[in-house]
Amino acid sequence: MHLEEESARCLLCHNAPCSAVCEQGDPARAIRAIRFGNEKLAARWIAGCSDADLELAEKACIHYDRPIRIREIVRNLDRIFVSRDKLPDLGITFCGIRCENPFFLASSAICTNYEMVARAFEAGWAGVFYKTICLDEIREVSPRFDAVSELGSSDFYAFRNMEQLSENPVEVDFDILHRLKENYPSKVVVASIMGKTEEQWIELAKMAEAAGVDAIELNFSCPQMRLTGMGSDVGQNPESVLCYTSYVKRSVRIPVIPKMTPNITQITQPAMAAYFANADGISAINTIKSVTMGNRARVSGFKTISGLSGRAVRPIALRHILDMAKNSVLNGTRGKAVELSCIGGIESWRDALEFIQLGCRNVQVCTAVMQYGYRIIDDLILGLQNYMAERGVEHLDDLVGEELPNFVTPTELDRETVVYPVIDRDKCIGCGRCYVSCADGGHQAIVFDEETRRPRMVGPKCVGCHLCRLVCPSGAIGISKRVGKKK
Repeated sequence: MHLEEESARCLLCHNAPCSAVCEQGDPARAIRAIRFGNEKLAARWIAGCSDADLELAEKACIHYDRPIRIREIVRNLDRIFVSRDKLPDLGITFCGIRCENPFFLASSAICTNYEMVARAFEAGWAGVFYKTICLDEIREVSPRFDAVSELGSSDFYAFRNMEQLSENPVEVDFDILHRLKENYPSKVVVASIMGKTEEQWIELAKMAEAAGVDAIELNFSCPQMRLTGMGSDVGQNPESVLCYTSYVKRSVRIPVIPKMTPNITQITQPAMAAYFANADGISAINTIKSVTMGNRARVSGFKTISGLSGRAVRPIALRHILDMAKNSVLNGTRGKAVELSCIGGIESWRDALEFIQLGCRNVQVCTAVMQYGYRIIDDLILGLQNYMAERGVEHLDDLVGEELPNFVTPTELDRETVVYPVIDRDKCIGCGRCYVSCADGGHQAIVFDEETRRPRMVGPKCVGCHLCRLVCPSGAIGISKRVGKKK
């Protein structure tokens, strides 16, 4: 059985019926651990379960199609798990603020009132970038969301939204922020604001500081504002970023963190403008301007361009973070560095780790919470802690930026050697996917025996592109040693 594939079928029910009938364990929690990258740790939640317990759990499954094969999942897990007396601390400093862990709620629908943020804090989130506050009246459309998913699946890989900013009165939002900081002093509360004029930016910033927040995020990036001169209109103009950031920095003493738009060719241009305005940090990215075509995209019969998020955008977000992290001005090569907060398609601790290894000290999550709830913080924290323990890393700081030296320009890449793919006959299931892809999208370097249903590499034709390895569903294609190209 493919553990990840079967666990992905789980509906991740609230108060899961399978766990409710299982007296000796929590199979739903184990499956969720697998789903979010903690398969090595999943056994701890079913270690005491008997086959009878698991059979009851499977019968209680309310999946709309067929029950999750809980017993087979458990049989394929290593029932012996490592019990660690002490896991590494995830504490880290961001913009001079001590955070208990790097995981924050991103400014969005997941943090629009006191009760929501309080529940997130209780669950273990270290901080919040509260939904953006502005002085103009915000009137939202309905419906305002759409999603892109595999046919027949509710597990979307891309999420499109037309939501703008907080609809609460300004005074209400700042009172919420004040109460959050008062009642949760160890948590980090960041006010996200958006103005339209110099006066509005300054007024909102001062109100935020008076409310007692830890920092201010400047939303220069919302892609679907109904009014011009706001959101991504500002973020695409480095001069506007420079001016508005400067206004706010001169008006408050707390850290100021401009939020960049990905809807631009060179994100480093507005980012450098924020840097020269003395920004303390930069958050990126906001959603990507996009179009979806289904009926769910209609509002009163019409469609529009709006923002795309979710795991499909993560490689794009990583690229923008890399651009800033490698920039000699922003990374401190020529002086003080600006600290980075990442946003974009983060679901699991592995996703978060990728951004941290590119130089981020803070991780914001939005779409995954909209899909799965605040509870994913458990696996984000546990997974990252376990990874650090396995590597013997004691401090999260030691992971920040560690992958940056491995990135070079295309000109610097090795073009004199090749790594050939190798087929593992024991793992090969004979589907022929490698043959089809190589024949029609590669270099015709694989032949397929129709009788034995076994592929075979044609060495002289193979160029080592590894398309075959990427499409193989059973993991049967590995790699050989790197060798010099034949002259």
